[in-house]
Amino acid sequence: MSEILKVTGTILSAAPQGDSDKRIVIETCELGKITAFARGCRRPGSPLLAAADPFVTGTFSVVPGRSAYRLAEAEVREYFRELANEQPGVYTGFYFLDLVDYYGREGMDGTDMLNHLYLSLKALLNKSLGNELVRRIFELRLFSINGDYAPDPDTMDSSMLSIVQYICYAPLGKLFTFTLEDDKIIKLSRIADKARRQIMDREPRSLKIMESFQAFAEEHE
Repeated sequence: MSEILKVTGTILSAAPQGDSDKRIVIETCELGKITAFARGCRRPGSPLLAAADPFVTGTFSVVPGRSAYRLAEAEVREYFRELANEQPGVYTGFYFLDLVDYYGREGMDGTDMLNHLYLSLKALLNKSLGNELVRRIFELRLFSINGDYAPDPDTMDSSMLSIVQYICYAPLGKLFTFTLEDDKIIKLSRIADKARRQIMDREPRSLKIMESFQAFAEEHE
């Protein structure tokens, strides 16, 4: 009988499998990105019914298999259900999950990315912070965490350099403690977009969806 492993993480994606199962991808602190099957989780009354969805964060008991894990139990810390009612915030949240999925690897410690993801999802629910600012902070810090980005003083003025340095190097707990004027958010967006295009070899699948909903929301404000 395989040993049950307890891992801490966040579900990045979930897809139906057969009549009652789901195939889920979890970014974990201990094992990096793993694939697991939640058997019977779509049946009414299943203890995994609400615990095998994207954004769910907590402790997961998994059983190793030949090519994937089996989800045996979940102790949920946060469902992020409020995010589902945030438009277009929920689509920004899915974009965050896609970026973490892009970087996640099995066997790689995911602690820093998971802490950043959790705080960023919480920030999307903060009415005093705009989604655009939260998105750009998330992107640049994630690139920095993975060693793909560092602020270049030759490509930005001193005020933007200070902002980007703070985003890349401040303690995570203090990352979402400031706001910016619109003109600086525009500059920050350009910096983040340029970094993403240089770093990533493919666009996240959720990027166009997120941006289209953001544009729609701005038109109807």
